[in-house]
Amino acid sequence: MDPRRFFSDADLKAVSEAARGAELQTSGEIVPYVVGACDEYPEAGWKAASFGVLTGAASGFVAHYLGGFWGGSAVQWIVVPAVVLAVAGLLLCRWVPAVKRSFVRDEILDLRARRRAAVAFVDEEVFSTRDRTGILIFVAVFEHRVIVMGDAGINRAVPDGAWTGIVDDLVAGIRSGDTASALIGAIAECGRLLEQHRVEIRPDDTDELPNELRLRER
Repeated sequence: MDPRRFFSDADLKAVSEAARGAELQTSGEIVPYVVGACDEYPEAGWKAASFGVLTGAASGFVAHYLGGFWGGSAVQWIVVPAVVLAVAGLLLCRWVPAVKRSFVRDEILDLRARRRAAVAFVDEEVFSTRDRTGILIFVAVFEHRVIVMGDAGINRAVPDGAWTGIVDDLVAGIRSGDTASALIGAIAECGRLLEQHRVEIRPDDTDELPNELRLRER
């Protein structure tokens, strides 16, 4: 899943400006990061195919023996629907994200998203600011997950529960298909939250991390 399709050029510019604006009154360095999917989830396709086999076989059996149909053998009535629905399950998982997601347990989606967010935190060197005030806003589009990861300076000032409203609003925006506007709003809210908890800017503050939105397919 390519996350670029959720953002126009104007959106990308607006996200960057939102990050820059949120950092004007605090020492926080906000890194917006969007990934299309955190994993390929191959197990979802096999689960969908297995479900198709069972459903097709059962439906064919019932249709043949209870429907009074004379054409074809019982084996044909069982095998053909099973194969057709197995292939349909695989194709639906490949082309329809909602179907694929339905065959992955919530705890697996959570785990993969958190692991990928941790990798993004390191790759983007969110930990490298002078006062350890980097903050990653991580969006996993396929998983419908949002993770806010703050460095040590952020975590000392802002309690964990303070991010809940921002995360919930951003998740709702992803689900409604308004990812860009929701992300811009979340960045602005993060800036206000950092001000509220007095993550104060220094007189010699510099913009230590790029403000651009990072977009990755995986």
